[in-house]
Amino acid sequence: MAMDAERRQAELIGQFSAQAAALSSAPQLAALVLEATSHPALFAFSELLTLPALSKLAGTQYASSLDVLRLFAYGTLKDYKSNSGSLPALLPDQVRKLKQLSVLTLAESTKVLPYDQLMQELDVSNVRELEDFLINECMYSGIVRGKLDQLRRCFEVQFAAGRDLTPDQLTNMIDTLSDWLETSDSLLHQIQEKIKWADTMSEVNKKHQKEFEDRVEEAKKSIKLNNLSRQTSTYGGMTTFSLNLEE
Repeated sequence: MAMDAERRQAELIGQFSAQAAALSSAPQLAALVLEATSHPALFAFSELLTLPALSKLAGTQYASSLDVLRLFAYGTLKDYKSNSGSLPALLPDQVRKLKQLSVLTLAESTKVLPYDQLMQELDVSNVRELEDFLINECMYSGIVRGKLDQLRRCFEVQFAAGRDLTPDQLTNMIDTLSDWLETSDSLLHQIQEKIKWADTMSEVNKKHQKEFEDRVEEAKKSIKLNNLSRQTSTYGGMTTFSLNLEE
């Protein structure tokens, strides 16, 4: 299921990227941004931000489309309301999409989301409207899975799709992965040393075992030879024994 969703995201990004490359005018590119941010199945936008074609919007009267695209890549509905004066009005489909993205952002930090917090973040006035939104627009769309707990008035998140990483988040993730790789390399070296030590000890034990077995075999041979050296002879009807006193 997750792989299908990721594949769908990649397909949509590829489609919009190809369309952007074929466009040359700022109005057309702004319309493409509007279409992408309104698309019901697209939830990743950072790759579109890096497209050279969209850089043509900078410095034009449509430059705010880049801000909108950046908002959908990294922001929330609360961010939009705080900066609505410098951003164009959103269409209903865009508002719904931004609310969905806001739920994903909240789910990144905690897996138990109180209804009161969700209603405030999503600008929802009552519990019924909130639960309908979580069911119809979030769970049915596949971006989250969870349980609505009406008694505790919270949404328990079991799965949430990941959002685009901001440049700072990406840098932190690279640093974290680098630290993990360094730790893993050190641990692997220690394990290899332990294996080498174990192999060496195994060889030493095999050598000691062989030496012990050789000594046992020599002792057996010595005892056998000593027993054979006890020769018997008969003289005048009497049996005499000649013992090897060197044993």
